[in-house]
Amino acid sequence: MTVLELLEEIEDIVDTAPGLPLTGKIMVDAGELLEIVRAIRLSLPDDVQQAKWVKDEKERILGEAKGEYEKIIVEAKKQADYLVETDDITLRAQKMAEGIRQDAEDYAKVLKMRTYDYVDKMLYDMQARMDELNMKYFGEMYSNLEKSFEEIGGVLQSNRDEIKEMAYRTQNGQDEIAVRKEEE
Repeated sequence: MTVLELLEEIEDIVDTAPGLPLTGKIMVDAGELLEIVRAIRLSLPDDVQQAKWVKDEKERILGEAKGEYEKIIVEAKKQADYLVETDDITLRAQKMAEGIRQDAEDYAKVLKMRTYDYVDKMLYDMQARMDELNMKYFGEMYSNLEKSFEEIGGVLQSNRDEIKEMAYRTQNGQDEIAVRKEEE
């Protein structure tokens, strides 16, 4: 069953539940409602699990970028050490090592920025999807519940007004006059 069908089933249960006189309250089977709520939880899309996957994917990509960065730095140091061992090209080796290190840092920075952009896009898409799901499923449910509560409140207010009117008549002796007129 879809989430909307399950929510309609809850509405049907509320609409068909027996009422308690003068209270506006109804009696429902708590077990039945809890079973439907569990079914709703199971029916929700896998977007929540996808958000965890996006987080794990971000960590993995950042770890790979850091590993690549460190690998390039180690390789650059090895090349620099080798070049330093020969006296006549030491200056050239130092410049080359610095260039390689700078390239590695630039490359790592580019990888990090691409990773951040990718993760940000995934999180943005997830946030938009969650907002969409919220509006689709819960907005309608809350709207229907609010309408039901307003209707129940209206019935309760009407009952209270009727009771107040009856009390007013009784207090002013009008209730006896109405009974006498009916007897005549």
